[in-house]
Amino acid sequence: MDQDNHSEDESIVPSGDALQEQLPCLPPELLDREAMGLLWELRSQRRQASPKLPETVSRLTAPDGSLLYLVGTAHFSDSSKNDVATTIRAVQPDVVVVELCQYRVSMLRMDENTLLREAKDINLDKVQQAIKQNGLMSGLMQILLLKVSAHITKQLGMAPGGEFREAFKEAGQVPFCRFQLGDRPIPVTFKRAIAALSLWQKARLGWGLCFLSDPISKEDVEKCKQKDLLEQTMAEMIGEFPTLHQTIVAERDIYLTHTLRQATRCVEDPRTALKVPAVVVGVVGMGHVPGIERNWEKQLNINEIMSVAPPSHFGWVLRSVITGAMVGVLGYACYRVGGSLGRVLMSLPTVKSVLETLRQPSALSQQ
Repeated sequence: MDQDNHSEDESIVPSGDALQEQLPCLPPELLDREAMGLLWELRSQRRQASPKLPETVSRLTAPDGSLLYLVGTAHFSDSSKNDVATTIRAVQPDVVVVELCQYRVSMLRMDENTLLREAKDINLDKVQQAIKQNGLMSGLMQILLLKVSAHITKQLGMAPGGEFREAFKEAGQVPFCRFQLGDRPIPVTFKRAIAALSLWQKARLGWGLCFLSDPISKEDVEKCKQKDLLEQTMAEMIGEFPTLHQTIVAERDIYLTHTLRQATRCVEDPRTALKVPAVVVGVVGMGHVPGIERNWEKQLNINEIMSVAPPSHFGWVLRSVITGAMVGVLGYACYRVGGSLGRVLMSLPTVKSVLETLRQPSALSQQ
């Protein structure tokens, strides 16, 4: 059994408009229980016993007989959207789980044009929000990683997360289907990632993201169905970062596995009030599929990957020195990739405060 304090489902109820368009009108004289029974029967008839699914779909079984259909996707891919739609329509799931957290749920509600515009525009508000959520260093690193996503967006002319929006839409057309967020919160991931990197690794990462300029084709994206697109881009650009891979990929494999196992719990049949095995569809980046399969039957302690150790007193002093150096490096990197973004960063109150703190010892020594 998993050990955690984070077992509450982060579920979203899809809009009922699409659902009502797909389902037949029910006589008003039917009791609620009878209506629910009819809808349940309708879904059972639509559900295929032995569905023919895309090659990107894996099937895992829970101890109680519940089924998980895991769809591995490329985050910038039209064919991944089709794979998701095909799978949900075929298996008519009880739950759909996607690789998103509450900090990224807005991409489900924005249209493609708005997302394209947002991805290409890294402005002061986004910088301040990232720093407020994650702290100075983690926030700056998040902005640089967002620039990678923006670079891909500009190259391909398509916004990320199309497979998640497709899953959200399709889930709204399945009776009784719950839509659930399954990823670890971004602030936790970035804080743990930054804490795991050495100063030299942080500088290399920022420098590599700064000079990202290689063209990416749609064919390259489809090849990335064998590996997470962001992970592959970073690996090719600046070499391997074992600690970064551990926090951004491996730890999230564990978290996603935990969330998917929580979703594959028996559900109640409204016709008999008996518990029956659930059918779940998980939509994750292809790079997470092997890790989820490896962890599926393991005992997991989720608390270990949700904590960020507080720094020691010596660590705080050292971090202040490192922060001063990194502000310059990352500020220049952001300036390179975002025009005036570097000047904006240097004008932020948080950055000014750090620089002022670093100047104080020098001023005291001159007195």
